[in-house]
Amino acid sequence: MARHSSRLGRLWAHEKSSYGLRVSIALASAIAYGWYGDAVAAIPGLFLGIIASAIAETDDNWWGRSKAVALSLACFALAGAAVVLLFPYPLPFIAALALAAFGLTLLGALGERYGSIGQATVTLALYAMIALDQLPPGTPSQTAWHEIGHLLGGAAGYGLLSIVWTALFANRPVREAVARLYGELGHYLRLKAAMFEPVHDADHAAMQLALAEQNGRVVAALNVAKNAILARFGRSGRPGVQSGLYLRLYYMAQDFHERASSSHYPYAALSEAFFHSDVLYRANRVLTLQGKACQTLAEAVRLRQAYSHAARLPAALEDLDGSLAWLGQQHNPAWTPLLGALRLLRRNLGAIDRQLAAANLSDSTLDGMDTRLRDSSPRTLVEMGRRLRQQLTPTSVLFRHGVRIAIALVAGYGLMHLLDVANGYWILLTTVFVCRPHFGATRLRLVQRIIGTVAGLLATWALLQLFPATPAQLLIAFAGALLFFICRNDRYIAATAGITLMALTCFNLLGDGFVLISARLLDTVVGCVIAAAASLWILPDWQGRRLHAVMGTVAASAARYLEQVLGQYRDGKRDDLPWRIARRDMHNADAALSVALGNMLREPARVRPNLDAGFRFLALSNTLLGHLSALGAHREQLPALAADAQAQAAGAYIRHSLSGIADALARRQALPTAEGDERAMAQALEDGSSELDERLGLIHTQLALVLRLLPRLRQAAAAATGLSMLLPPPAVNATQ
Repeated sequence: MARHSSRLGRLWAHEKSSYGLRVSIALASAIAYGWYGDAVAAIPGLFLGIIASAIAETDDNWWGRSKAVALSLACFALAGAAVVLLFPYPLPFIAALALAAFGLTLLGALGERYGSIGQATVTLALYAMIALDQLPPGTPSQTAWHEIGHLLGGAAGYGLLSIVWTALFANRPVREAVARLYGELGHYLRLKAAMFEPVHDADHAAMQLALAEQNGRVVAALNVAKNAILARFGRSGRPGVQSGLYLRLYYMAQDFHERASSSHYPYAALSEAFFHSDVLYRANRVLTLQGKACQTLAEAVRLRQAYSHAARLPAALEDLDGSLAWLGQQHNPAWTPLLGALRLLRRNLGAIDRQLAAANLSDSTLDGMDTRLRDSSPRTLVEMGRRLRQQLTPTSVLFRHGVRIAIALVAGYGLMHLLDVANGYWILLTTVFVCRPHFGATRLRLVQRIIGTVAGLLATWALLQLFPATPAQLLIAFAGALLFFICRNDRYIAATAGITLMALTCFNLLGDGFVLISARLLDTVVGCVIAAAASLWILPDWQGRRLHAVMGTVAASAARYLEQVLGQYRDGKRDDLPWRIARRDMHNADAALSVALGNMLREPARVRPNLDAGFRFLALSNTLLGHLSALGAHREQLPALAADAQAQAAGAYIRHSLSGIADALARRQALPTAEGDERAMAQALEDGSSELDERLGLIHTQLALVLRLLPRLRQAAAAATGLSMLLPPPAVNATQ
């Protein structure tokens, strides 16, 4: 009995179980209404309304969800009414559809909530067209309004259920987001551990790229957790007992991330120097165990259980201490800077271990800590208007995508009437779902859509043959819709198969679903072709053309972060909002570069000639981030820094150089070369670092490593963007 209870608890704790149960209740209610109310014909419309309402759903508290549902229903009602009134008039109809699609796409500038509502409104309008297209000619207008009523009824029912669910399980989304964050952190730590394997000819560049990609996932998880906390616990910055636990776990994850992303010394140099020692294996083991501990903590958060710290971790740290002590006793001068780096790594690992050991899941508050979180959502109508106006330019990704969607819908509508395609509105629906802001994403979605549609059609044909009875087909439609909901965010092929199964089964309840199988496949292929053509030829948003701007943001955010770090060494450590913003901006910029390069991989070769250089820049920027994070992880007030002219000059030079790189990339101008002898500056910093205080020695070492990185960073940026490198007019001695 206890075993079954444990399994049920784990099933209920799964992040999709709550969503799946909520959707199941909504779909079952629609089936019950249609079956017991003798209105089976209403079930397809109710199902589609539920889907549209779910697409508009974003994470929020019950009050925010209530406002979002009210706005969604208002938009749905306007869209449905417009479709009914304009449906008989092709030119006004398609003009209104194109303008609405363009305007609703721009709503994404206001945030995820409004972007989702805009996408859902376009989707519901297309569902309304499909419903009206099924009506025989001469059908009274009252019937058309009934079809729209079914869509709105399904949307309203799911919206109401969503509000009630949010009120009943208010903290669950936060718990799921925090658990997912620690799961991603655990994977990051285990990838980091691989960097410490002393193996000959280890491909550290490939491992660095894998680490950079995982870093992007950690940053995304941090942003999701932050938004969930903001939505649930408000923006006042005054946490209570309930929010204290999740805020503490969130800030602890931030600290883990900073310490884990620190890079104290080049891994290849460490591997070469300590190849015959066990010290790197000891570090590898500690990082691996800490990665597992983070994943254990994630499970404890998800299941609302007490976290039990791994007993092997303290022993593994003691073994690392022993290795470091033995190496120190060898008195090898060549090892001095490397041992200093390993001792700083040990300090980071010890800090992570202490926080993990104290990570009990009892309620707590964060007295005396700056708990403010940056909220980038617009708060006033004036700000909303300003953001929308900023998008009215061809340089805006949303503007280009809005124009692309509008023209693609016009083309699909014209082709549908020209060829007299049966059930042609599925072409428009496919076009909207497949056409993404970037060609790489469109290409991937296109392949997934076709494969999922074929799988769904085959499953529909087989299941309708096996189960011709109406009750069985209602269950099949229910299963297909549920599969779509559960898989739509991360398994699009399965989601497409599910929605295809649901749609054709519903049509079979109203008529003959078998005759629509070939039409569905044809419409899907045509819609995919239109989406691909639109992405290729209508204001294409090739990532290579904006790579210079993304790289410039990386350099600019790194310069701001370094300024914050050195300021805290001067004035004292502060975990305040400006510090967290600077740190998060740097990691977000690095993650955005990783995403941009990932999209470039799916673009035509002719528009991405410098892809290898782009990935080189990503690896170098991630190394830069590691060195700056090492400075940030160990920051504390250091009065001696103010009197260290060498370190002060090096810090100022690096900030100036990174800002110069960022400015040149943003303006798409020739990249400036070094304004001083960077190698000599780095060597001067390293020469005396072993005789300094450990903290000041850390600053010298990290600044020297960054100085040695700058020439490679410039070269990779120039190669990736096709920009030249020119000497600035007069040479300036940056150390003056």
